[in-house]
Amino acid sequence: MCKVYNQVGSLTTIKTKLHNHSINDIHSTNELISFQKNYLDVRQQIISNCSLLIEQEKKDLNNEIVLLSDFIETCRSEYTKDLLSELEQLKQKLDKLSSTRSNFFERITAYIQKNSIQNRIRAIETNFDSQIAKMLQSHTNLFTKKKRRIEYIDHNFEKTLQESTYSQLRELERKKAIVDELITSVYGAIGEQKVSKELEHLSDDNILINDFSCSFHPPIYNKQEDDYIKSVQIDHILVAPAGVFLIETKNWSEQSLNNLSLRSPVEQIKRTNFALYRTLNGEKASALLQHHWGERKIAIKNLIVLINQKPREEFQYVKILTLKELCNYLEYFKPIFSVKETEMIANHLLRISGRTH
Repeated sequence: MCKVYNQVGSLTTIKTKLHNHSINDIHSTNELISFQKNYLDVRQQIISNCSLLIEQEKKDLNNEIVLLSDFIETCRSEYTKDLLSELEQLKQKLDKLSSTRSNFFERITAYIQKNSIQNRIRAIETNFDSQIAKMLQSHTNLFTKKKRRIEYIDHNFEKTLQESTYSQLRELERKKAIVDELITSVYGAIGEQKVSKELEHLSDDNILINDFSCSFHPPIYNKQEDDYIKSVQIDHILVAPAGVFLIETKNWSEQSLNNLSLRSPVEQIKRTNFALYRTLNGEKASALLQHHWGERKIAIKNLIVLINQKPREEFQYVKILTLKELCNYLEYFKPIFSVKETEMIANHLLRISGRTH
């Protein structure tokens, strides 16, 4: 089985963006596609669930109100009984004090006590209902609150539903916006994963580097394009006994193939080829492949893999293949590198990309 380094680039982009936006319940491209496909169903399910919860809340409130009403009446009866009992006890004390026949000091003391008891009796009798109401206040407040909630739901059901679903729908919309931004990368990642899986079927003499990128200091001057190349990125580099293959993957529809606004992958891969050819055949890499005749040239072949279909046209500098054609095409070439030389080239590419074997 082919040796593989790095996960595919689009997948890295997707995972990074999901992580940066705190979306932790989506773990694969299939889940992303499923989320987008089922978005409307999920949205409707949230609304339906909240609607059921509101209806259940009404039922629960009605049950609680019945129980609370009974409890309030029980408490009212007990508080009334307690106040009446207190009144009776106070009147009995007052009668005992009125019948007291003692010395002057005791009469003065009794007089003061009688005034205090009479004041308490008047307070109870004058404010009897208000005292009962005060003792019941916390319960009646709760009763009123529950009644008002039911009335609010009955008269403002849609508003209640909006309030109930607001946070969940807002989070769902946020996730959808992120997923919509990522969907191009999703299909790109699917294509790149398919190519990587296909290349894994090659023998272990082959080395696959996914998501290869590197920067050049100083930039490499491309005289033909009058351009300075500061960095390059390619979906896959296959270092095989048959040579070095740059592979750019496109999971494009027929509409995308004909879209004039999309950047040409041919120009992209030519640019990468030029920079890596200069790098692999430059002075710093001259010791990679030694021969008694001199320094050997490391040629690089350009491949563009279309997952489903490809253009009818042929293009210079690049071979365009479908996924099904890929491995048969690679196996057509005869070996030109030994296993050791293949590993040396791959290790050099890993080093300049900041990755190590």
